[in-house]
Amino acid sequence: MLDPISTGAPPSDAEDLARLGYRQELRRDLGSLSAFAAGFSYVSILTTVFQLFVIGYAFGGTRFFWTWPVVFLGQLAVALNLAEVGSHYPVAGSVYQWGRRVATGFPGWLAGWLKLIGDVVSVAAAAIALQAILPSVWGGFQLLGGDPSLTSRDGAANAVLLGAGLIVLTTAINMAGVKAMAYVNDIGVMAELGGVVLLIGALFLHAVRGPGVVLEPVHGPPSSLGTGVAGLLAAALMPAYVLYGFDSAGALAEETQNPRRIIPRAILKAIVASGVGGALLILAALMAAPSLTDGRLSTDGLAYVVVSALGPTVGKVFLVDVALAVCVCTLAIQTGASRLAFSMARDGALPCAPALARVSARTKTPVAPAIVVGALACGMLVVNYGEAQLFVLITETAVLLVNLSYLLVTAGMLARRLRGWPGRPETASGVFSLGRAGLALNVAAVAWGVALIVNIAWPRHDGGGGAPWLSYFPVLGVAGAAAAGLGVYVAMQRPSGGRGAHGALAARETSSAQIDILT
Repeated sequence: MLDPISTGAPPSDAEDLARLGYRQELRRDLGSLSAFAAGFSYVSILTTVFQLFVIGYAFGGTRFFWTWPVVFLGQLAVALNLAEVGSHYPVAGSVYQWGRRVATGFPGWLAGWLKLIGDVVSVAAAAIALQAILPSVWGGFQLLGGDPSLTSRDGAANAVLLGAGLIVLTTAINMAGVKAMAYVNDIGVMAELGGVVLLIGALFLHAVRGPGVVLEPVHGPPSSLGTGVAGLLAAALMPAYVLYGFDSAGALAEETQNPRRIIPRAILKAIVASGVGGALLILAALMAAPSLTDGRLSTDGLAYVVVSALGPTVGKVFLVDVALAVCVCTLAIQTGASRLAFSMARDGALPCAPALARVSARTKTPVAPAIVVGALACGMLVVNYGEAQLFVLITETAVLLVNLSYLLVTAGMLARRLRGWPGRPETASGVFSLGRAGLALNVAAVAWGVALIVNIAWPRHDGGGGAPWLSYFPVLGVAGAAAAGLGVYVAMQRPSGGRGAHGALAARETSSAQIDILT
């Protein structure tokens, strides 16, 4: 058995990790609140619903509300399965560790690779959201030029500046250690939860119509897809772009006390809190909107409703809270991505593995992965300056990559389940289990994952004069990411792929079946 080192971990947690094949190197400082905050702040409904409300309403009108519970229930099935596998394998790296243990070889490794790329892009996408908020709070935040619109040259340049500044800040917090990260994240999540509750209550108090609005086929200016099924399927992209990342608590499993119990609960709390809060926020916005047909819900979205219903002063207070939510969202995504990179590097599954797998002796934190993720995300911001439409397409591709990584895990689980996994309950004391419902929920998660990915990847021509190939960009992006991943995987299988990379990766994959006996 590997000997744990002194990192503040309870002996049982360190010994449990050793049975899974790893030494306790990271500091275990996180409790249930911080684990929940990691998943909730990644989803960050206050950030994403503000950003993406326009997509849902533009395509689905008032009835787009119903796409939210449909997507929520589908993602809940996925979350239940991830909670179960996360309890069996409470190891840093979440999707990568889960994927390689239920589907060894390239498919299992690919789950981690796709999630890592998706997370890096998501860091950039979250950070750039500051441009849509801060200049509205105070004109002084528009540091470059005078036009704050993200589609303008001034707005794009300023977005890159604000986003890069935020990423530098989150990188510094990550380098300071998990305790500092958790402190900032916990405060931010409490502020976001409070803001969500207060905003929902305020909008309900200023409602100008009843909840029956979601049953009426009210629409603003019609989209190119019409108001039928095609429009609702397109509107479903809004909740699909919001409700992912709830697995982030699993990335911090080696820094969480009693992870077999806390991680599953944190994953499920994150998706349920986000699902319920988001539904109420959308309903309250539709009830309080001054007009449903003047087109502003399709262009200005939720910010228009807040300022119109609550006034500019109160509206700006809520916008400040949204800006804080953007900051902790960026921090949470970067933290999860850095732990994922660390976990893969520790197995020799990434280039430059020795450097990426090194843990700071002072903070007990993997510093290099945080720096690399931050640098890559800053590089992604430059794309927005050159072509905002291309940045949006890259962000869409990131959502597709993350959900595809989930599908690889749930599909691997289903294959293993059909062969008898996870075995008898008594062989896995303290492990969260779906019990007899496991097979049905696993099938539902796989079927939902396929349907969601097809809907996200489906080419939709908007007739706006853009190049036709742009409609296929997400599919091309996934194909490119998978091809690049195959190249990296093959290279890391060779003895020259990195110092000890071949032996480490091969040994980890060979031992997966043996570890199942212990878990």
